[in-house]
Amino acid sequence: MKQKRKTRRKEQTAAPLLSYGIRFFLTAALAGNQILGGVAPFALGCVAASGQGVGALAALCGAGLGAFFLMDFADALPFMAACTLIVAASTAFRGNRILTGARVMSVAGALLFLSVGVIYVFDAGRPSEALTMCAAAAGLVGASTWFFWPLFHAEEGRNPAEGVLFLTATLLLSAQGLNFAGISPGRMLLSVLLACTAFAHGSATGTAVGLGIGLTADLCAGNGNCVLTAAFGLGSLLCGRHARGQRWRGALSFLGGVCAILLTTRDPASNPLLVECGTGMLLFLLLPDKLFQPRRRALPKAPKPESAKRLKERLNRAASALRDLYDNCALDTIVTEENPAIIFDRAAERACRNCARCERCWQDEYGTTFQALNNATPAILDRGRALMGDFPQAFAGRCVRLREFLAAVNAEVSAYLLRERYRRQLDETRKAARRQYAQLSELLSATAAAAEEALPASQHEQPLCRFGTALRPKRGESVCGDTALSFRTENGLWCLLLADGMGSGQEAKEESSLTCRLLRQFLEAGIRPESALRTLNSAMALRGEVTGSFTTMDLCMFNALSGDAAFYKYGAAPSYLKKGSVVRRITGISLPVGLRDTGTEPDVTHVHLDPGSFAVMISDGVADPAQDQWLQSLLAGWDSDEPQELAKAIMMESIRRQSSLDDRGVQILYWPAAKFPV
Repeated sequence: MKQKRKTRRKEQTAAPLLSYGIRFFLTAALAGNQILGGVAPFALGCVAASGQGVGALAALCGAGLGAFFLMDFADALPFMAACTLIVAASTAFRGNRILTGARVMSVAGALLFLSVGVIYVFDAGRPSEALTMCAAAAGLVGASTWFFWPLFHAEEGRNPAEGVLFLTATLLLSAQGLNFAGISPGRMLLSVLLACTAFAHGSATGTAVGLGIGLTADLCAGNGNCVLTAAFGLGSLLCGRHARGQRWRGALSFLGGVCAILLTTRDPASNPLLVECGTGMLLFLLLPDKLFQPRRRALPKAPKPESAKRLKERLNRAASALRDLYDNCALDTIVTEENPAIIFDRAAERACRNCARCERCWQDEYGTTFQALNNATPAILDRGRALMGDFPQAFAGRCVRLREFLAAVNAEVSAYLLRERYRRQLDETRKAARRQYAQLSELLSATAAAAEEALPASQHEQPLCRFGTALRPKRGESVCGDTALSFRTENGLWCLLLADGMGSGQEAKEESSLTCRLLRQFLEAGIRPESALRTLNSAMALRGEVTGSFTTMDLCMFNALSGDAAFYKYGAAPSYLKKGSVVRRITGISLPVGLRDTGTEPDVTHVHLDPGSFAVMISDGVADPAQDQWLQSLLAGWDSDEPQELAKAIMMESIRRQSSLDDRGVQILYWPAAKFPV
């Protein structure tokens, strides 16, 4: 126990010492990275980011060591003065969390350096140029403080990766002055760093980092043409376009961007850059793939599921709210029709007001005038305009402004008919909206009812069914417009869908496939079939107003545990049940889906199947409903238990008996003799 305590104490003592050592040696090394005439902004940023207390003193000592060995006396004096002011300010701010944060210290470091640098500006030969360089160096001091801060203050919650990237770039910038046969290893490694950043984070981040590092590299090297800024920025931009893709494409793009910039400059000092970047891209390609794989983040813990009872209550409340909304909207269903007599009143106001016989026609002989106009009204409204012959001779003979009156009547008739059409459309829109509220309420109620329904224990405990399907396109078409689907819901219900799109070919196929897909989604979500079909009918009616298309829908739902089945039909052809030699026919009279949204219910037929029964669904191209005796005879005489063979036999007999004027579809369910108690 004592040994463990000693080890723990050593670890607790070694951790801060290591942190202080990093501050010391890092600041000393960065003091050698001098730009803009002897300024070391990265070392100043490291001092400002070191905080207060012993850490700040360690950074200050490191700055003094670096200034002593790596700087001239003229440059070391303002450098140390700025470092001392920064440490003094951080010490004075100690205890105040707001004043010792990354933002405040970044601004304070830049301003304190600027206050020292301004003193030396006026001694320069060109004060304006010196002031610009001093301001640029102050900006670098603030940026360095901001990026170095998360390296020394993990409790701030910032990602230290940006600080590591910035630190790596500054150290490489310090090394770019080293040359071997004219080649700079620092710039070579900088190109690798930029390619990695752009390839991992994309063009936006890569370009920003490339321009920043390039500009700093130009300042360190004293380049006035900004070749490195343009080359690194364009190369990173092009490399980032292949982020997370093929690395060799990113490397070639980076090298191509550098070549494009070098072609625009005649500075011989820039020639080694091509060799440096080319070598850097080779190193970039040799890096392991693990560096570019995104880190897996721990998945958040899933919230505890709501109890079925509470979920049901919430859904029922939402359904009740929508039902109340429907009931309140239903109060506004009375549409007051406009009296057609207003047509003649307004026409007389325009044509007869200044007529000399106005008083005679509309007062003395009002009864005769009213009778003449009333008799002409039906013909005028039916035709949409008035003619001379619509008025009796007694009225037309005494009217001295008949043409003006006729023109005014026609203008008022057009306006009247437009108003009536608008009222009818508004009424239909209101009714459709109310139906949607009611249907959504029914969907929520159905979902709430299904929330507590127990699912079957397991799939293998339920009797299985077999299916047969046959589709045949219309003659001259390569695609069948009918769609057939068979699937099983989570509640254990077998579902068979057969849809026939209007017309034939690809357009009909798209309509029927869309209808089946939407209905399947509703049913698999636990929505009751009546609510699902009504909602689908309303939605497809809106689509039909644009496309002019409609689709028949035939749905069979079968419970293999109880033997109960239900057939739902919207404009579908008859279906047939076969047990032995007995055949039953199931029909419906509803219109197809999407043809008209009148809120009509689908035709529903509930039946009970015995083991060994067939349920046969066909589209109207297979057999004429008035002449399907041959199909019933074929079913009655069929003695095999293979539904697929039966589907093929029905299709072949249909082709033999009648021409291919429409698409054909057959969907069959067969319930084998039960080996389980039903």
